[in-house]
Amino acid sequence: MKELLRLLGIIRTYHWWMILAATLGFATIGSGIGLLMSSAYIIAKAALQPPFHELQLGIAGVRLFGLARGVLRYIERLVSHSTTFKILSGLRVWFYESLEPLAPARLLQYKSGDLLQRITKDIDSLENLYSRVIAPPLTAIMISALLWFLLGSFSPMFSITLLCFHAFAAVGIPLFTGHINRGTATKMAGIQAELQSTTIDFVQGLGDLMLFNRLDDHTEKLYRLKTDELKLQRKQALIQRLHEPLIGLLMNSAVLALLWTLTPQVFNGTIDGIYTAVIIIAVMASFEAFLPLPDATHHLETSATAGKRLFEIIDTKPAVPSPHHPERFPDVHSIKFENISFTYPQTFTPTLSSLSLQIEEGEKVAIIGPSGAGKSTITSLLLRFWEPSQGDICIGDRSIRNLDPETIRKNIGIVSQKTYLFSTSIRENLLLAKPDADDKELKNSLTFAGLSSFTTKLDQWVGQHGMKLSGGERQRMAIARMLLQDAPIIVLDEATANLDTVTEKSVIQSILGLCNKQPAKTLLVITHRLRDMAQFDKIVVLEKGCIVEQGAHHVLLKKNGLYASMWSLQHRQTPPELLTDS
Repeated sequence: MKELLRLLGIIRTYHWWMILAATLGFATIGSGIGLLMSSAYIIAKAALQPPFHELQLGIAGVRLFGLARGVLRYIERLVSHSTTFKILSGLRVWFYESLEPLAPARLLQYKSGDLLQRITKDIDSLENLYSRVIAPPLTAIMISALLWFLLGSFSPMFSITLLCFHAFAAVGIPLFTGHINRGTATKMAGIQAELQSTTIDFVQGLGDLMLFNRLDDHTEKLYRLKTDELKLQRKQALIQRLHEPLIGLLMNSAVLALLWTLTPQVFNGTIDGIYTAVIIIAVMASFEAFLPLPDATHHLETSATAGKRLFEIIDTKPAVPSPHHPERFPDVHSIKFENISFTYPQTFTPTLSSLSLQIEEGEKVAIIGPSGAGKSTITSLLLRFWEPSQGDICIGDRSIRNLDPETIRKNIGIVSQKTYLFSTSIRENLLLAKPDADDKELKNSLTFAGLSSFTTKLDQWVGQHGMKLSGGERQRMAIARMLLQDAPIIVLDEATANLDTVTEKSVIQSILGLCNKQPAKTLLVITHRLRDMAQFDKIVVLEKGCIVEQGAHHVLLKKNGLYASMWSLQHRQTPPELLTDS
């Protein structure tokens, strides 16, 4: 219930639309009741062969309510669907805006399939929050009030009798079906999330499953999950089939009860017999408003479950808080790490320990070290994906804690080893970095990244995750995208890991040349492949989260420490023409 109240708080912006749609729903059903009552009156009255003018009121009622019912039904559907889509759109925007500050740090704990299930299916299920949870009870209450007034004009006993049956239809039957269906929505959400995740793993890992002969095992798991889902769907369908017979039984019981109280009054002349059919028809028609109520309990549980799963993510505290009053990004693009320590959640060994590093504006710095030394963590901290456990990072004279994270990322061009390309064209993937770039700029960036053959294929589809391109081409696409961004600070985090040696050398030389142009760009290269090291102003060597060496290439070689050892091992069999940095 707490989740539903929070969801109602989010969609309260649309309360006037919801009230309008519910009122139109009431007017539509009310017109249907009026049409049937008018028809019953005409038929009953005509049986007595009265003068024609005594039927004119009933005839006018049939015309009025008949036309009104069709028009109102159309308008009600139009408004209710519009309201539903407004609510759904608002919920999607709200969820994305709440989700974005959590990425990527806080989202690592979720499987991609489960996250996709929450973003799509759980949000979609909330479209029923208004149309099948909020609107039906409101309409039923208004219809019940209308019948209370109409029947009360004949006898208060009629109103009280019908109210008892309406109350049972509104509360008793939904509670009964809700009880036997309890927990189904929660189980369904869990199974569908696991099914989504397993299906994604199956599709993306199909080659490996075939390679290790585990295809049958994974197929069996998918079959089991789908079977469990179908069992729950079958249970829900069987329960939903009970709704109409139960409401019908209650309606007939209400008719019998009213006939029991109505008949004596007809015989003693208190009520004209003509109105017997009118009252009975009105009672039967009123139960149309109560038909959706048992189903509302199922959608109530589904919405509550979806809300709980969404709030489970949204209530997570961001790893990096945004400043309330962010400062302007500095004009000086030096970078300073001051006594930085960092430990990833649920781990005990610090990834970085008391690290201090100064990178001047326009300086070209390489950070190297063995795997697990903390090289990529430096990038994550600089981009404010994580918050340091200790210390501070400054760009220019300003702490990045006082800068807007989005502004930081706009001013730092980064290429990482894991490049993501969207399932669209080369052009659209490049325009992410600069939406207003023209074709000339796109082609220049591709040529600079060593993809001159792509300049005539800007509208070519790159495939899912860029799978139509080779690993090296995907990496160079990321480099072209970074170049198009034209940021004052460039970070290459294992950016050339998928490139062959010759291409890597060409790309690095091009980027170094770009950084030397005025205004000079600050360059930070994180790598384990020691190529063109003499081109860097400073080389920083990390080991176990600490800086063990730093200095120019020739200085570090003379120290005969970790850097010299790594360089020697990597270049032992390197062709002489590639050893320009020795």
